[in-house]
Amino acid sequence: VNSSLDARMQAYRDAGVQQVVIGLADIDGVIRGKFVDLSKLESLMAHGGGFCDCVLGWDVDDQLYDHGTYTGWQTGFPDAQYRLLTDTERTIPGEHTPYFIGEFVDDTSDFHPICPRSCLRRVLTRLGDLGYTARSGFEYEFFIFKETPQSIREKGYRDLTPVTPGNFGYSVLRATTQSEAFNGLMDYCREFGFPLEGLHCETGPGVWEAALAASEGIEAADQAALFKNFTKVYFQKRGELATFMAKWSMDYPGQSGHYHFSLLDAEGRNAFSSEQPGGIPDVARYVLGGLMRYLPEWLPLLAPTVNSFTRLVRGAWAPTAASWGVENRTAAFRFIPGDAPRQHVENRVGGADGNPYLAAAATLGAAARGIEEKIEPIAAVVGNAYEQEDVMESERRFSPTLRDAATRMGKSNAARGVFGDAFVEHFVGTRIWEAQESERFVNDWQLNRYLEII
Repeated sequence: VNSSLDARMQAYRDAGVQQVVIGLADIDGVIRGKFVDLSKLESLMAHGGGFCDCVLGWDVDDQLYDHGTYTGWQTGFPDAQYRLLTDTERTIPGEHTPYFIGEFVDDTSDFHPICPRSCLRRVLTRLGDLGYTARSGFEYEFFIFKETPQSIREKGYRDLTPVTPGNFGYSVLRATTQSEAFNGLMDYCREFGFPLEGLHCETGPGVWEAALAASEGIEAADQAALFKNFTKVYFQKRGELATFMAKWSMDYPGQSGHYHFSLLDAEGRNAFSSEQPGGIPDVARYVLGGLMRYLPEWLPLLAPTVNSFTRLVRGAWAPTAASWGVENRTAAFRFIPGDAPRQHVENRVGGADGNPYLAAAATLGAAARGIEEKIEPIAAVVGNAYEQEDVMESERRFSPTLRDAATRMGKSNAARGVFGDAFVEHFVGTRIWEAQESERFVNDWQLNRYLEII
């Protein structure tokens, strides 16, 4: 091992590499990390490293949570140990700087109790015990503005200028006019090791949609986390700004983070395929049954912010209850028929603001429970799913707010069985905190409605 490490470090020196970047995803999917010198990298590769565990105990504004036992003032904020995943190495395009993904570790278990990446590995292991490997890919919608981190603050996040005007989904005119940016982003993602299958304009001023190429196991979530972070980097280096908020304006549709997946059996065959064209085999039915049964309980894993719930409304291209249909984009779960390799399920619940590790863990965890319990789904929705919502059982409807959804998840014995008590307690607490933070502020709607009249 030492000779292999020595050879690797010498290869870096011979190539002129002087430092690398390491990054780990926090509970919100935000990548936290640092640049490190080669001498430090050698130590990290040999022994692992530590981050102040506040990165697991604060929100997106670096404000410390006021609850929990894993981390907090009462613990003194010791280092949380992590391992460097050397097989995730890729090079940041144009910088000659290697990048590594890290994962938090626990001394007593193969799975860290609250690390999002470890949470997904736990679920993938469960699927593996059932004889299946996930093959999946994310697709994201995101708005791009002719703004900078400084200008959006100076403007108070108002009157932002999109890169293009008007509603023009799938526009070849817009895409080819901006071909430098389109080609540039696709090249950047390919060189960085998270290639895009497609990239196009969506409906709304300055909104694009990117579909990442499918991959097996945890790689899909790794690539999605990198895509979200480094798409922002790509545009900020151009003097522009990309956002993955679920809904930045009530004037436009929300921004989705859909998750496409199938399961491969031990021979590598698609377990969702059927000998009959468009047929739905038992495994796929059980998976749909699991999604229907459990994802309403685990909604915060797919809709983790207060803003998420402004997207989950009727008629806004986002589901409001657990439903499924064949090639039906009004349903929460869309079964997509095709030839043997391509037949799969699309989870349309998640927004672009979701942590990809947790969105995948929720989806695949529910799928695993469906297979284990052989849960049969209710009949597929035909036509407009929104119109059929009122006759659905209450347990299939999504909670209307983050606070309600988090409270519901906290009561889910199934969530505790799949993700562990420690994770559920911590994660639910972080979502209650997020709701509390929003309740502390007066927003524009309240001012417009009440300031003069009430």
